[in-house]
Amino acid sequence: MAGCCAVLRGFLFEYDTPRIVLIRSRKVGLMNRAVQLLILAYVIGWVFVWEKGYQEMDSVVSSVTTKAKGVTVTNSSKLGFRIWDVADYVIPAQEENSIFIMTNIIATMNQTQGLCPEFPDESTVCQSDANCSAGSAGTHSNGVATGRCVPFNRTVKTCEVAAWCPVEEDEQVPNPAFLSAAENFTLLVKNNIWYPKFNFSKRNILPNTSTSHLKSCIYDPVTDPFCPIFRLGKIVEYAGHSFRDMAVEGGIMGIQINWACNLDRAAALCLPKYSFRRLDTRDTDHNVSPGYNFRFAKYYKDSGGTEHRTLIKAYGIRFDIIVFGKAGKFDIIPTMINVGSGLALLGVATVLCDVIVLYCMKKKYYYREKKYKYVEDYEQGLAGEQEQ
Repeated sequence: MAGCCAVLRGFLFEYDTPRIVLIRSRKVGLMNRAVQLLILAYVIGWVFVWEKGYQEMDSVVSSVTTKAKGVTVTNSSKLGFRIWDVADYVIPAQEENSIFIMTNIIATMNQTQGLCPEFPDESTVCQSDANCSAGSAGTHSNGVATGRCVPFNRTVKTCEVAAWCPVEEDEQVPNPAFLSAAENFTLLVKNNIWYPKFNFSKRNILPNTSTSHLKSCIYDPVTDPFCPIFRLGKIVEYAGHSFRDMAVEGGIMGIQINWACNLDRAAALCLPKYSFRRLDTRDTDHNVSPGYNFRFAKYYKDSGGTEHRTLIKAYGIRFDIIVFGKAGKFDIIPTMINVGSGLALLGVATVLCDVIVLYCMKKKYYYREKKYKYVEDYEQGLAGEQEQ
């Protein structure tokens, strides 16, 4: 109880006032200047020079359009001789901030609705009708089971299904890729950006780019780093992968456009910087469901009015265009805030030196005696003298 009263008296009836003590010590003086120098280096070098703490910042607002070009020819037993152009391998024709280029294909021709044997697997192979359940339709089945066991070929029987017949056979993915020539196709990326806070806008087709140059240039990080036309094979190569390997089962590539603009300088110096990265997971130790693919169908009717379709399982590479960046411009408010913060940080040097001098050095008791002076209440001392 007595201890609590003493603490309470010390808190209520004592007052601390700063006292300046000049310590003539090379060790303490050098330590103080070193800490101040580190703080100044942080404030000037990091806050103002690197992070541009004197600027007001704004994030980019962006829009992207893409256009692919390229033609190739294939000649297969299933599809025959065929020319492939943009309308065939770009699916769908337009996407937001991305484009899909088909590089491989499994086509099932001339399907009609009817009854046919299911594709053989562990759940569809049968010996008799007793092995088939009528009306069942699994998540991976091609149709609804009829309950009959019918021959799939000369050696295997499978459960019959009501489906688009013949059913798709997608067990074996073509290797090399059916459209491996797509590595020579080109992709034009048109990107418009806007910094609303500064009302600044620009696009990646720079003002000094002529029509003739745009038709002939191909992006190269050394010789032509601002050309917005990219060769597909090179995009994958820049990301450290092989286009021919990626084309077999597909994947996702990211084309990153970084707009880091210092608007205190000329607008012509605000330029895009391109980088490339593969976005889909490709782990050789755990390669379950790799790549990127989807199915679509093309429908038509014959002269007798029977509906047919060609089912296509398309493998390919989706190119996602990712735009990011910040712009900065001088503003007095962030400048004053960071200057004030820097001056406040200089007080840390004094606090740190006080801690070392008063608690860590050999002569800490001597310095502590010089640092603090205890004074009794003047009025109480004066009253005591009068009583005497």
